[in-house]
Amino acid sequence: MSKYIHKVHYYETDKMGITHHSNYIRFMEEARTNYLCELGYPMTRLEGEGILSPVVSVSCEYKHPSTYADEIEIEVVAEKYSGVKLILSYTMRNVKTGELVAKASSTHCFVDKNMKPVAVKKVSPEFDRILADQLIK
Repeated sequence: MSKYIHKVHYYETDKMGITHHSNYIRFMEEARTNYLCELGYPMTRLEGEGILSPVVSVSCEYKHPSTYADEIEIEVVAEKYSGVKLILSYTMRNVKTGELVAKASSTHCFVDKNMKPVAVKKVSPEFDRILADQLIK
């Protein structure tokens, strides 16, 4: 999978000139939706198949600050997938310096439009296979 690049915008920085910590969660969402697109399952396709994937939890460890105009390379990896829950990890690095900016993870469940849990294998066997194949062996 390719790594997602986010260029830090001026409005994403705070009074100290560094990227505000809340923006890293947004960067994760950008990278996650890009990851799903690369798998052939953009959110529109998932939703079209009746699958929603809300965030259950998120964590982020900030390692080195980024600033306006920095390019942040985000690698997304499927850490765990059970058929009803998915855990993704994110490694964020400054493209220019290579410094580790942040390490993060997000946990997602799969539900239908009524917010009832669904087993992806039953609703979308192709998506289930693709996610299972993404796991680190």
